[in-house]
Parts: sequence; structure tokens; C-alpha cells
Amino acid sequence: MNKEKENAVRALKTSKGQIEGIIKMIEDGRYCIDVSNQIVAASALLKKANMLILKQHLNNCVKEAFLHNNGEEKVNEIMELLSRINNK
Repeated sequence: MNKEKENAVRALKTSKGQIEGIIKMIEDGRYCIDVSNQIVAASALLKKANMLILKQHLNNCVKEAFLHNNGEEKVNEIMELLSRINNK
């Protein structure tokens, strides 16, 4: 596993712990703003993990595809993903 994937896994595991904590906060009737702040923090970690995975994909998969004259398909995949990200 490369550096980007290791960092992504670390961020995902941290966000998993945060999400479990958020669930407990809701079950315990904690203040809504505190819950919302934790959701924002978990969302930021998920975004960070996604960016690390995309960086790895660009540096490896897409690069390799272009070296073998198959890059257009990878570019289309990235564009489709970016379209879904921007529509949120």
C-alpha cells in the first residue's frame, strides 16, 4: 500500500471513530450544535480521504493508462466523479 492509501485509511478509521461518537452523542441527547460540529469534522476527514485516493489514482492509474494510450477512459471517469462531487 502506498503513502496516499495509508493516509486515506488512517483518515477513514478516524472518521469511523468520530461517526460512532456522533451516534452516541445523539443517543445521549447531546446539544444539536455540538453534534453538528462533529458531523462537519467527520465530513472533512472523509473529503481528505477521498482526495488522497484520487491523488493516488492520478499518479498511478491515470499515468499508467496514458503511457499505454488508454488515458481518455480514465479522464472520463475522473470527470464523471467530479460532476457527482460538484452536484452536492
